[in-house]
Amino acid sequence: MAGGGFGNEGGNLKRAHLYEYKITNYFIFACLVAATGGSLFGYDLGVSGGVTSMDDFLKEFFPKIYRRKQAHLHETDYCKYDNQLLTLFTSSLYFAGLVSTFGASYVTRNKGRRASILVGAVSFFLGGAINAGAVNITMLIIGRILLGAGIGFGNQAVPLYLSEMAPAKHRGAVNQLFQFTTCMGILIANLINYKTDKIHKWGWRLSLGLATVPATLMFVGGLALPETPNSLVEQGRLEEAKRVLVKVRGTPNVDAEFADLIEASEAARAIKHPFRNLLQRKNRPQLVLGALGIPAFQQLTGMNSILFYAPILFQTLGFGSGASLISSVLTSGMLVLATLVSMALVDRFGRRAFFLEAGFEMFCYMIAVAITLAFKFGEGETLPKAIGWFLVVIICLFVFAYGRSWGPLGWLVPSELFPLETRSAGQSMVVCVNLLFTALIAQCFLVSLCHLKYGIFLLFAGLIFIMSSFIFLLLPETKRVPIEEVYLLWKDHWFWKKYVEDDDEKDIKKPTT
Repeated sequence: MAGGGFGNEGGNLKRAHLYEYKITNYFIFACLVAATGGSLFGYDLGVSGGVTSMDDFLKEFFPKIYRRKQAHLHETDYCKYDNQLLTLFTSSLYFAGLVSTFGASYVTRNKGRRASILVGAVSFFLGGAINAGAVNITMLIIGRILLGAGIGFGNQAVPLYLSEMAPAKHRGAVNQLFQFTTCMGILIANLINYKTDKIHKWGWRLSLGLATVPATLMFVGGLALPETPNSLVEQGRLEEAKRVLVKVRGTPNVDAEFADLIEASEAARAIKHPFRNLLQRKNRPQLVLGALGIPAFQQLTGMNSILFYAPILFQTLGFGSGASLISSVLTSGMLVLATLVSMALVDRFGRRAFFLEAGFEMFCYMIAVAITLAFKFGEGETLPKAIGWFLVVIICLFVFAYGRSWGPLGWLVPSELFPLETRSAGQSMVVCVNLLFTALIAQCFLVSLCHLKYGIFLLFAGLIFIMSSFIFLLLPETKRVPIEEVYLLWKDHWFWKKYVEDDDEKDIKKPTT
């Protein structure tokens, strides 16, 4: 059986050497349009922290925090922004995305990847419009919930779309278009925040309202998108699937790849309960690595704490409002540069090399930040300017390491691991776990910074060591392996092969009827 048929010893899937393709304009258009889904996620990641550090926004919705901030404007104070309602403004989006991803799984599996992309764009547009016109906290939260639903649908569908459309040789770079547009969204949001911070009383409304722009682009572009051949086969639309595959690959010689898609689809249709199937022993590698471990660890690097609260973090370190926004622009610029490096090299050097090398760097940078703060960062004292900029440089280097490893690969690798029969369910788990930990980090970072002080960075360093060990021991290399043949890697892995072999033995012993 294809794409997850562990009972087949040889498998009919070893036909990858027969696949043919060209990089066509049609393929490029489809991938670029789909990848705009990342800009929704990125824009919100970048805009939230900037808006919550703006005085006009705080005066209107969080006056107590504004007064506390003014009292410590030029001083360091770990607890300057510690307020659970303020963090709820950020984290509510991710809790909503967590819930919506289960609905997105149904739409993605039964209606197609394109349908989820369109639903996500509409929801995100409505959320941005409501936030821009908010007059109370209730409207803010409602808008955030709609934004979260949009992100839940977009993050469910876009990585799958890109992985399924891409030839195996270029799947890493193509899938990372999602991360690239996410990073561009963050950078653009920080640049917008820097400008709108100077537009008093209503600048924050402009920052939040401009979320409707990427949502509009995603919706209009999505109307012209083709569905992926994998999804069309899964829906039984075989003739249309082959036409799209021929057009995307730029050659009529697609019989081998199309045969693999049909076999994978037959396995997928036999699965009536994909979430339950994901829990089976034979799918343990995909569950542990793709659905749980990698998306959780991606957030536990501490990176999203920096992305959410970069302006707030830099103000906490004693920077003024303008300087803090400039610093966050620098960090987001480093993120874009790192993603380009990863796109160019990940299919050459592989996923494991990027995970492990960058993990070592990130561990060292978190230790450096913690030690610097422990010796030089006292509550109620002014932080020396040189030390402040040293911390900015270290954080930029941390961002650069994350941006070429856990950032893009946290979406790429899980999207490669699942066979077709559990792919939409698996991606739902990826998005769900990712958004759960994103929401928890968003909700807990400021209070943790207040109580743990510099220890929060030691905690992140310890987690980075654990997750790098996790990758070293458990993740096989997936570069240039066709997406419907990735399951064969488990049979040769020192740890996972016992799960696959045990399952094979059960299939062999099972009596036939």
